[in-house]
Amino acid sequence: MTDSPSPADRVADDNTGRKPGFWRGLRRLPLIPMFVLVVLLIIPALSADWLAPHDPIRGSIPDRLKPPVFFGGTWEFALGTDRLGRDILSRIMHGAKVSLSISIAGILAGGVLGTALGLIAGYFRGLADAIIMRLVDITMALPSILLALVLAVTVGPSFQTIIVVVTFVLWALYARQVRGEVLSIRERDFVARARVAGASDLRIIVRHILPNAANTIIVLATLQVGSVILLEAGLSFLGVGIPRPTPAWGLMVADGRQLIVSAWWIAFFPGLAITLTVFALNLLGDWMRDRLDPRLKEV
Repeated sequence: MTDSPSPADRVADDNTGRKPGFWRGLRRLPLIPMFVLVVLLIIPALSADWLAPHDPIRGSIPDRLKPPVFFGGTWEFALGTDRLGRDILSRIMHGAKVSLSISIAGILAGGVLGTALGLIAGYFRGLADAIIMRLVDITMALPSILLALVLAVTVGPSFQTIIVVVTFVLWALYARQVRGEVLSIRERDFVARARVAGASDLRIIVRHILPNAANTIIVLATLQVGSVILLEAGLSFLGVGIPRPTPAWGLMVADGRQLIVSAWWIAFFPGLAITLTVFALNLLGDWMRDRLDPRLKEV
């Protein structure tokens, strides 16, 4: 015998169009941004170990500084090689895996932490709200580059350091945004009816408030993927992100900056990958915001 939903639960489901609207919107994904993301980020990240033509770390001195195939090179190194003879295409593919892994891990950690604290601050208000919001203000006042430099000096640059920096940067954004949504949702009729029906605070938060704030969280996460990729690339470029010889797009740009005149392809192609990926992610995030934000639908 299954439990039937409470009247408050049915009212909550009737008042939110999150599921129909979400799935209807996914049927019309923007083709160009999705194509760019699939080609430059998703497929290379998931299949770099099998599709990459060469080892991204092992170099070959006789093959160093070979140009791309359309500038006099060969198909063996379609996008050329760097000063150590490493294949640029293979390193870009493995760099996509690094960028996607950091984005997923950082956004997941920062999103879960920030969402939980935002729910607490917005629902309970009072002292909890004051403390959490002051922590948000302090966090957003600290520059992420400074934090990365401090961590790099104390524990050394690593994948874990980047995750800590990304989590530290993102949790405050989620907490502030989710708190604002919760302050609005908690005053709606279906939440009041759930209280009258005897639902606990935890049930109200999980069953009624969190699902109604899910669209905002999804949009924010999508918009932050490009920012995380840029942050990781910038930190790696400065030498406080992913350590060598791990292939990362920011490191590749840094390696090619001194040879920008004689071997421009070393920095150009990873820079182009960063630009196109972030641009496509921003377009996708804007599209999801237009589709999932009910306030924009009413305009």
